[in-house]
Amino acid sequence: MKEMAERSGGVYRASAGSVYPTLQQLEDEGLIECSQEGGRRVYRLTPAGREELARDPDAVRRIWERAERYEDWGECMSSAGPDGLTLLAPLSALARASFLAVVRSGSRPEGVESVRQILVRARQEVDHVYPGRKERG
Repeated sequence: MKEMAERSGGVYRASAGSVYPTLQQLEDEGLIECSQEGGRRVYRLTPAGREELARDPDAVRRIWERAERYEDWGECMSSAGPDGLTLLAPLSALARASFLAVVRSGSRPEGVESVRQILVRARQEVDHVYPGRKERG
């Protein structure tokens, strides 16, 4: 949990309530095993877990890359100050409206794409307010 928080620049902090049930499920599926070492629980892949990972060896790399992309976002949030934090409510409302629009479209590809294009245009407009480093689309 600590490493996930570090790799995301503190933006994502996994809770025990999300991590331990996932670990339990992986253990129930025979993909990991748990042991006690020095008073701590240590999880390791089982042979079945290694086999599952071998099916998509880049999966772990992609997960960590995604977590590390949030580090810049976390730095931005911590530097925004109190006035910048007033953006959280409208950002949350925009995210909610976007997801609801996708759900209402029946998650059809054209509905998802329409919402994505709207969000890309909005980001591009915001980028033009004070041009600087551009984020990925």
